[in-house]
Amino acid sequence: MLYTPGKTDCSPAEVQYDASRIDVLHNHLQQLIDEHKIQAAAFCVSRYGKTFMHGAIGPRSYRNDPADPLLPTTVHQIASITKSITSVAIAKLVEDGVLRLDLPVGMFLKPFDVEPFSKIDIYSLLTHTSGLFPDCASDLIPYHKSYWERVGEYFEQYKPEDGEPDWITAALSCGIDNPVGQEWQYCSFGFCILGEIIKKVTGMTAEQYIEEQILKPLGMNDTMWEPTPELAKRFILRSERKEKHWNNVIHGTVPEPPPAEKLWENVSSTGGGLSSTPADLIRFANMLLGMGTLDGTRILGRKAVEKLTTRTLYGVPDYCWGNNTKDRSYGIGLDMRQGPAFFYSQGSYFHEGAGACCMVMDPAEQLAAVWFVPFADDNWHAEALFNVTNIIWSGLS
Repeated sequence: MLYTPGKTDCSPAEVQYDASRIDVLHNHLQQLIDEHKIQAAAFCVSRYGKTFMHGAIGPRSYRNDPADPLLPTTVHQIASITKSITSVAIAKLVEDGVLRLDLPVGMFLKPFDVEPFSKIDIYSLLTHTSGLFPDCASDLIPYHKSYWERVGEYFEQYKPEDGEPDWITAALSCGIDNPVGQEWQYCSFGFCILGEIIKKVTGMTAEQYIEEQILKPLGMNDTMWEPTPELAKRFILRSERKEKHWNNVIHGTVPEPPPAEKLWENVSSTGGGLSSTPADLIRFANMLLGMGTLDGTRILGRKAVEKLTTRTLYGVPDYCWGNNTKDRSYGIGLDMRQGPAFFYSQGSYFHEGAGACCMVMDPAEQLAAVWFVPFADDNWHAEALFNVTNIIWSGLS
C-alpha cells in the first residue's frame, strides 16, 4: 500500500474513536484502487474540532508512478462542494441585510424578471427546486440543449460591438422544466446564478467575495479558484491534458484562450470552481459544526447556520437522473439524506462533488470528514462515497 500520513492534532483514543477502524478504511480504499475504480484517495477526519485521521493512499498521477505518491497536501478540484461555500456566502449577505432568501431572482437579474422565470427565488436556487433543468438534462431529454450549451453558442457568436455580454438571456432560451417547488432537480446553473447575484449586490465578483469573507478568514490557504504556480505543483494529475495545463501554470506559459473561451470569465464559478485539500476543507466543516465560528473567527452567526443545516424540504419528490424518491430531504444548500444507506446521526448534512469527493458533518457526534476519491473511469462508484461514510462512522465509541 502506497500510504502517506498527514498531520493530526491528537490520537483517535483522545476523541473516543476506535483506531482499528482506520485500517479498515485504508484496506477498503486500497481495494478500490486495485479494482481500478479510483486512482487514489486522500482523507481528513476530525472530532470536537481535532484532526485524528489524515492521510493519502495511491499515486498522484494517472501514470501510476509509485515514486510520485498522492500526499495529504495534494490539491484537488472540489467540484460541487463549492456549492456549500457559496451557500454560506449567500447566508452572510442575508445576515448583513443585503439579501433575503425569499426574494425573486428577477429583482437582481433582469432576464429572470419575466415569465416563466419570475417566480424563481434565491431559496429555490439553493434548494434545487427552482424548476430549472437539472445537470445532464441533455443526456435524458431528446433534442434538449443545456444552459451551458446555449451560453457556449452565444459566446461563439458574440461580437464586442454587441455591448455587455448578456449570456443569462441566452441561457434562459432553454426555458424551465417545472414550476417552482414541484421537484428537487440538481442544478449547477442555479448556483452560477447565485454567484451573479452576489456580484450584483457586492460590486465585486462572487469569487473575490468568497475569498475575502470566507476562505482567508478561515485560513484556507490551499483553497482557491485559480491555483497559483506553487499550488499547481501540488495538484493531482488526472490526465495528460490536465498535466500539460498544470505544467503551463507552473511555468507561466498558459496560452491566451480564444475570444469565445475567454468570455466564460464573465460567468461565476460558484457552482463548482474551487480547488482545495482535505485539511483545508475540514476547517470549513468545523466552522459549520462550531455554529459559524472557528478558532475565534466568526464567519456566520448561530441562527444562520441553524437555518442552512435544518431540513427544509418535505414532500418534494426527486425524479432527477432516474431517481424515484417521493420525499427528498434537503437543507439550504446542503444535502440531508438519511435512509438505510447511512450510519451517521439524524441531522447530519453533507455535500458531494463530481469525480469524486465528499464532505460530511455530524453535529450530534461533532464528527467531520472530508475525502477525495478520484474515479478512474466515467462511472459513479457508491462504494467510494456511501461505503466510506459508514466505515468512518463505525469507529465512534
